[in-house]
Amino acid sequence: MDSLLALWDRCGLTRPWNDPRGDIEFASKSPSTELLLGRFGGQVRASAMVGHDGHRGWVYYLAVDAELRGHGFGAMMMTAAEDWLREQGIAKAMLMVREDNKTVCDFYEAIGYEIQERVIYAKWLDGRPMTP
Repeated sequence: MDSLLALWDRCGLTRPWNDPRGDIEFASKSPSTELLLGRFGGQVRASAMVGHDGHRGWVYYLAVDAELRGHGFGAMMMTAAEDWLREQGIAKAMLMVREDNKTVCDFYEAIGYEIQERVIYAKWLDGRPMTP
């Protein structure tokens, strides 16, 4: 797990208000979630966490080490996530990207994802103020 957490840190995927270790532990207990790992040179160098609610699939923590980007590893991880969702009978894959993350937005558009206009509402159930 430590090598995966280190990958997510290197890729800038972690946020102070989320516990990635807890996300991994939670996902490992759910039959509707899978953690996909890409190994290169014997090390975890790519990942995607994929899950579904029975209707829509969601992809989280797509990561590829910087020096491996541009060689198709991100697209391969997304194909694996999409294949897993299809095997679960899920027809739609979704993900969230911060609007100012242009490089990542460009990547998803290049592999066929489109923006869907939606408003996302959120609330911390423990009462803390909303995070960015």
